[in-house]
Amino acid sequence: MAFAPSPIPSRTQYVLEAIKHGILTGALSPGQALVETELAAQFGVSKTPVREALKTLAGTGLVVMSQYKGVTVRMVDADMAREVYDVRLLLEPEALRRSITRRASLEDAQAALVRADEAVDQAERSLANREFHRALYVPCGNPLLARMLDEVRDQAALVSTVAWAADPSWQREAGEHREILRLALAGDAQGAALALHSHIASFVHRAFPGTEEDPA
Repeated sequence: MAFAPSPIPSRTQYVLEAIKHGILTGALSPGQALVETELAAQFGVSKTPVREALKTLAGTGLVVMSQYKGVTVRMVDADMAREVYDVRLLLEPEALRRSITRRASLEDAQAALVRADEAVDQAERSLANREFHRALYVPCGNPLLARMLDEVRDQAALVSTVAWAADPSWQREAGEHREILRLALAGDAQGAALALHSHIASFVHRAFPGTEEDPA
């Protein structure tokens, strides 16, 4: 009896995750050029999976493709941070309020907090933080709303990476996460939504003083 061979990990996925890890740890800095031939040699692959990985990263907003400059890691400034966090401010607190109102399970959020506390590097911590926020909004009952928030997750992580390089404030944010989750588990939908709004707004304001607090 013949057995099907084990699936070979996708070279594109491997390259994608490696480049993303480099961006989210700061090993690849904003504005840095990403040259296909150099990356292909570094990862021991052809240029095709590198090109596909870069296209995917461009779609998530982590890199920028330019006809003249080629591919570069996306620059982060106050305007970029404001755009990304404005979307979160408008959508994420409402999604959390709906998740709590629906009495959705928040076990994944609790587990993400533990992973963030145990993280061994910045990329792991960033991933756990994104998982925490996602676990709050995914059960909101509106898949389109969840997908819209998913679309800015990587860009928000890039903002955090740049901000943490200047001011490693993740312990403060971890405390705010625990308070948001406490309110959510207590069934206080309005209180949790307000705490989440304050958490998002204060972070981008601290990290990028050129931004203004949300007027809401």
